[in-house]
Amino acid sequence: MKSRWIYVVFGIVIFICLGTVYSWSIFRKPLENMMGLSSVESSLPFMFFLTFYSLLMPVGGKLVAKHSPRNVLIFGGILVGLGWILASFSEGLWQLVLTYGVVAGSGVGIAYGIPISVVSKWFNEKKGLALGVLIAGFGLSPFVTAPLAKKLITSYGVFPAFRILGMAFLLLITLLSIPFKFPKDSGFESDSNDGSTSPRQMLKNKKFYALWFCFMASTFIGLMIIGITAPFGEEVIGIDEKTMPILTAIFSAFNGIGRPLFGLLSDIILPQVTISVSYVLVILSSLLLAYTHSPISFVVSFSLFWLTFGGWLAMAPYLTSKFFGNKYQSQNYGIVFTAYGFGAIFGNLSAGIIKDLFGSYKYVVYPIALLAIIAVVVANVYLRVNENVR
Repeated sequence: MKSRWIYVVFGIVIFICLGTVYSWSIFRKPLENMMGLSSVESSLPFMFFLTFYSLLMPVGGKLVAKHSPRNVLIFGGILVGLGWILASFSEGLWQLVLTYGVVAGSGVGIAYGIPISVVSKWFNEKKGLALGVLIAGFGLSPFVTAPLAKKLITSYGVFPAFRILGMAFLLLITLLSIPFKFPKDSGFESDSNDGSTSPRQMLKNKKFYALWFCFMASTFIGLMIIGITAPFGEEVIGIDEKTMPILTAIFSAFNGIGRPLFGLLSDIILPQVTISVSYVLVILSSLLLAYTHSPISFVVSFSLFWLTFGGWLAMAPYLTSKFFGNKYQSQNYGIVFTAYGFGAIFGNLSAGIIKDLFGSYKYVVYPIALLAIIAVVVANVYLRVNENVR
């Protein structure tokens, strides 16, 4: 039983590689200077990456239903490495979008759900905690990859940095994928008769749409906040631009901590309560920022925003497994994860629209609070679980 933790440990390293997308800001300025890109143009590879990451999640789920998790994970890792390596030869923006955004983003989408599915099947108890610790690797990736990318760019240049990281990801993900297998492959008790819901059946279940909406709302809020953290701090709060990277690192830590924290909460309390806790924290943070624009309120509120967003990336796969079973976890979570893509696109667009219409990012707290209130209602109406069933 102790050997099952190897999937968590190896999965953390794999997620650190996959989560390097969160270090994109390190590449933006050098790319803008070298390629003459505007701030909007330099955001396109990142946006395409997140979009294809989300869209290819269901594909990864379908592949693992027919092939071993090891092979699917290796395939995804090869695409990730190739995407980064090919990006190093880009001569224009759209080549960068195609290689980094489409190829590498698709690889992450295919690979992302595999460690989650494997760990879900190995951990019938403490599943929330195991998933939270596993996925923390993705959120904490910038702590490792951002300084590394910065050093590589400074030492060798931005495109050689892409190439070096791509080769490292290709090697690491391929090697660490080798042990991955489902319990039944090693004689562990299979969960094939656990009453799981197939993807087709799930799409007819109200709980799916409620879970999809709540996950979308958290992603909408979280990625909107992540995208505007620096400008909000500098323009609305008046924080010095040299201080913002330090605060962003602190917020990233909360993003990582939120995953095992809310994973553990999911093991202990009812789903509707866990969801409500996450959104009550969002509502309180929004109200705090609505009434005061002090540096303290900014740090507290944004720490909680990042914390709850990270928490949802552990809660969503756990709740998918809890509501719909383990047998089809990869396919089902792939479909649920499309909420991430929707939230990523419209959350970022909404922040820009609000800034253009009202002249400041400070007004984003009002739609955030409203969306969180709606999500609490949805969770308590449609995602309730009996007190005796945990």
